[in-house]
Amino acid sequence: MISRREFLQASMAASALWGSSGFGNWSKLAAQQVLTQDQLLQFDDFGNLTLIHITDIHAQLKPIWFREPEINLGVGEARGKPPHVTGKDFLQMFGIQPGSPDAYALTHDDFTALARSYGRMGGMDRVATVVKAIRAARPDSILLDGGDTWHGSMTSLATKGQDMVDVMNALGTEAMTSHWEWTLGQDRVKEIVEGLPFPFLGANIFDAEWDEPAFEPYHIFEKAGLQVAVIGQAFPYMPIANPGWMFPDYSFGIREERMQAVVDEVRALGVDLVVCLSHNGFDVDRKMAGRVKGIDVILTGHTHDAIPEPVLVGETILIASGSNGKFVSRVDLDVRDGRMMGFRHKLIPIFSDVIQPDPEMAALIDTGRAPFKDQLEEVVGQTESLLYRRGNFNGTWDDLICDAIRSERDTQIAMSPGVRWGTTLLPGDPITREDIHNATSMSYGACYRTEMTGETILTILEDVADNIFNTDPYYQQGGDMVRVGGLGYHIDVSKPIGSRISNMTLVDTGEAIETSKSYTVAGWASVNEGTEGPQIWDVIEAHLRKIGTVKLTPNTSVTVTGV
Repeated sequence: MISRREFLQASMAASALWGSSGFGNWSKLAAQQVLTQDQLLQFDDFGNLTLIHITDIHAQLKPIWFREPEINLGVGEARGKPPHVTGKDFLQMFGIQPGSPDAYALTHDDFTALARSYGRMGGMDRVATVVKAIRAARPDSILLDGGDTWHGSMTSLATKGQDMVDVMNALGTEAMTSHWEWTLGQDRVKEIVEGLPFPFLGANIFDAEWDEPAFEPYHIFEKAGLQVAVIGQAFPYMPIANPGWMFPDYSFGIREERMQAVVDEVRALGVDLVVCLSHNGFDVDRKMAGRVKGIDVILTGHTHDAIPEPVLVGETILIASGSNGKFVSRVDLDVRDGRMMGFRHKLIPIFSDVIQPDPEMAALIDTGRAPFKDQLEEVVGQTESLLYRRGNFNGTWDDLICDAIRSERDTQIAMSPGVRWGTTLLPGDPITREDIHNATSMSYGACYRTEMTGETILTILEDVADNIFNTDPYYQQGGDMVRVGGLGYHIDVSKPIGSRISNMTLVDTGEAIETSKSYTVAGWASVNEGTEGPQIWDVIEAHLRKIGTVKLTPNTSVTVTGV
């Protein structure tokens, strides 16, 4: 008799051959430069239950450009494994033809040329069309939101997340977990949660004073004659990566033992399927999947990875659904006798010129944006360079931000946080106020100016590097490497903390940074309460109005070894 593990592995192989990601038959379409909505949505129904997953939307309501990372280094056991494979290696790993629509959607190669051919991606009105189509085929499907939803745009900041709350309610979201939501402040989060028509899940969110669970850990859905437990896992490192003073009454953490206890609890209740709706990040979830027993599906988020096939860890499948509304994941499951017996999966790319917008959702979005329309659309500059952010090291958006900081705040060195969110602009695009906010909008965006010793700068770089390149995923607490302007350095990602960073220099003069000497430094997104300075978007706008057109030279200030 075939074992459960053997069945799942066979299911994975069949899924890959069948074209689980929906990309296998796109090469002819790419040659013809023809895509259809029916083609994107085509799916042979399988099993008896469907999960729909979206995550890391970052308040992007309208179609956007978004370039996937050129550099996404894995260390330790993750080295060379998805999602730490990019570009041509990614195309080869998943059998994707260069220049095809899937190559455009999933990699950075030839991004500008392919973007002009295939158009923008995302748009929540297009997502609504996809969700409705899946629900029409599978009425008992469950729509789950992985968090980072209420943050990331000018309108979400102005409305304290309400524009996104309205959209996700209208979409019919059935549960969510959280991360950047908490940067609206705990009072605002509680206010929103009290009005949500669906559960806000976080098995790992505890009351800081009483050390007891503070939110619903899970919700049991009754769908298709099955009981499906969805366990929420909020971002574990909230007080480290974001300002703890904004949510002082709560503590977070991976809480692996807590996750196992909750899984055991719902299993004891006799549920047929256990789903973890997670914002841990892919590598953390991969480790957790190997240590916590009894989870069938992890819908992972936070690290913005778009992987066209599920990753199997033991008997658990990991689904990564990208970011910024670029993709919707559909997962069909065969669940029988309290066991997941097989699956099919499709990572649906949201090509905004192909998928028709849902008129009701489009009207809701436009109504919400109407009070801000003139401000959003005001052009403040032009770019001749491709402006992107994603990648372990400096992207061109942050090169521009660092240039603006150094110019407007008159400093030797600028620092910009290595956040993963932030959309892309093509060469020749106007830069609007909305574009600036898409790269900077947050509730603690003051641009500070200070002095730091070379030793302090070195400590910052070492600490951030360890957040990314620690070989134990449970210690990977940050986003990407802090971006720097006016500062050069070498990094050996294979070394332990305290010995990764060397050869720090001032780019303008080539002078070596001395640990005992002080330097003028400016940056933004400090987690310290009471940080003073102009808002970062105002700093960038002032800079753009002075220079008019952005034309960046290649940034060679960071030398990476040990890969």
